[in-house]
Amino acid sequence: MDSAVAPRQADNRAALEAAWADVRAGLRRAIGVRQFDQWIRPLALGDYCPLSGTLDLEAPSEFSASYVASNFATRLALAWRSAPADVRDIRVVRAREAAESITVRSRTPAPVEHGAARFVEGPARPGRFMPRHDFAGFMTDESNMLACSAAKAMAAPDKPRFNPLFLHGPTGFGKTHLLHAIAAAYGAGLGEQAPSGAILYMSAERFMNEFVAAIRANDTFSFKARLRAAHMLLIDDIQFIAGKGPTQEEFLHTLNDLIDSGARIAIAADRPPQQLSAVDPRILSRLAGGLVADIQPASLELRFKILEARRAAVAPIVVPDDVIALLARSIRTSIRELEGAFNKLVAYAQLVDKAITVDLTQTMLAEALRASVRRITIDEIQKLCAAHYRIDASEMRSHRRARAVARPRQVAMYLAKKLTPRSLPEIGRVFGGRDHSTVIHAVRTIEAMRRDNPEMDADIRALQRQLEG
Repeated sequence: MDSAVAPRQADNRAALEAAWADVRAGLRRAIGVRQFDQWIRPLALGDYCPLSGTLDLEAPSEFSASYVASNFATRLALAWRSAPADVRDIRVVRAREAAESITVRSRTPAPVEHGAARFVEGPARPGRFMPRHDFAGFMTDESNMLACSAAKAMAAPDKPRFNPLFLHGPTGFGKTHLLHAIAAAYGAGLGEQAPSGAILYMSAERFMNEFVAAIRANDTFSFKARLRAAHMLLIDDIQFIAGKGPTQEEFLHTLNDLIDSGARIAIAADRPPQQLSAVDPRILSRLAGGLVADIQPASLELRFKILEARRAAVAPIVVPDDVIALLARSIRTSIRELEGAFNKLVAYAQLVDKAITVDLTQTMLAEALRASVRRITIDEIQKLCAAHYRIDASEMRSHRRARAVARPRQVAMYLAKKLTPRSLPEIGRVFGGRDHSTVIHAVRTIEAMRRDNPEMDADIRALQRQLEG
């Protein structure tokens, strides 16, 4: 270390400790001894960045950090502004020791930072975002390939061709994973010298809460300045600003200013822009003006791929193939639930020192397995195939042999055999009273076509995803 740097750092620390003592004394008088002893006294000085003026206050637990940031944000910010130390931003975070103990068991959670406008998210430096939520850990297939490719382009050093990026899909499909991956990859490109707040990630609810807190603290200037200084803004669950007039107005101005300045923007929601009711049409127009990429339900192949990766991560714990198959075929609602069920199973087996078997899986995950089972009916298959191939649903039961009708009917028979527990004779009867040999012929024909015709294979995959979703 430079001989001149160490004394400066020591002086900074001494000044911070002296200021912290004054701040604590003032807060003790302001909020009372009981509140102070319970919430403020356990806080400790953490890291301080003299370039950005950002100071971390470390709380002993995640709950404590969340409570302090939510209930004492404004008081802390005002107290530090009055202190002689050059502190401009405060983050309330969980103490490192607690975070490290959790890292040993699973993933490192993002710091808990809530409250008023001066409580910033901070730049995407190592450890700021969820480490497992990177591009390497995001499994892809046709259901999410466009979204993943677009996310990588947004994080690349070159200027993205489409901005903003709008990701949409149901809960648990990987939208938040991709937002974290974008932030981490782009932040790695900026390096450690990135200015404070270069990358901002927050939920729409948090955006709203911080905006309201800034209004109450009469400090909207700081809130606006922080957002507009970002090189990249990532907003999750944008559907929650629906119906919030002032928040939408501020979000629109932020969106316009950042896009005009060349900043990168990635937004996630549970539905496409045109389905976001009670959202300002000007916001929807801006969001739809970039690239809109959906994430569809994971296919059976992708679910297998995800579980294989999780199995490799927990080695040398043995998770048999039949257990992997059971989970992949049974839990189809979301990737999050699939991974959660796997983690629960492995954790239980470790805690009680039992081998992982199909019987144990069915016992431990009975509720999850039941909740994820969606019975697909032949009638549903017939209607979907008829709509896909643009024929009348009644043709599924007719005896017409024209190829435009016969091929969709064979596809429906194939899917009925693959996705329902109905026997061959039962399937034949639903398709206009045909016998089981007709169903066998249809199944074999479609299987052969899938091997030789990529377009047919793509059709079957798309239909199966819709049915399983």
